[in-house]
Amino acid sequence: MQPRRTARELALLSLSQLSGNKEKVASQQMSNLIMAAIRTLTSEVRETLEVAAAEVQRGSDRLLTSETRASDVSSAKAMLSDAIELTQAAINRLGTAVELPEFVQMANQHEVRAYALEILSTVNSKRTEIDDLLTEAMVDWQLNRLPKIDRDILRIAVGEIMFLGVPDSPAINEAVELAKKYSDEEGRKFINGVLRRVTEKLKTKSRT
Repeated sequence: MQPRRTARELALLSLSQLSGNKEKVASQQMSNLIMAAIRTLTSEVRETLEVAAAEVQRGSDRLLTSETRASDVSSAKAMLSDAIELTQAAINRLGTAVELPEFVQMANQHEVRAYALEILSTVNSKRTEIDDLLTEAMVDWQLNRLPKIDRDILRIAVGEIMFLGVPDSPAINEAVELAKKYSDEEGRKFINGVLRRVTEKLKTKSRT
């Protein structure tokens, strides 16, 4: 696995867990980054399973109170189907948590830590500029309404494009790969569309 891809994933998973203080971010050890990433995944798994359990309960209640009306049965099946998908997503994220220390060990640790911290420092210190650009690029949507993981994928990609010298296409492709792993199909398409509008806006600004 490429060190930068590993670093990007590590930054994504630890972003919400670490202090925004630049000096504190720069002093983080690899073990701290891994633990922060595992805490994020554990939290995501717990929240997803809670939602799945609620969907199962709603579907069960709908079936129990139904008088076998087709609409009620169909609704209950949809709820149970959603619950199964959510449970599968939770299992996938739990699997990632188990694999995380292994794939970090396989990479060049110094390079992984250095780039992960560079991403974290950039996103934290340039948060206002990054969020302003993302807000401009969104159509009929608000950044704070996005799932946390989708929001952080967008922030990392924009931070890399604006401040870390990563070309548009590779940055978007890497963000989409992260979305495939940590978001859903709708989130992946949304992230791809927003980032393409971001790059168009940046090109327009550079010409003026």
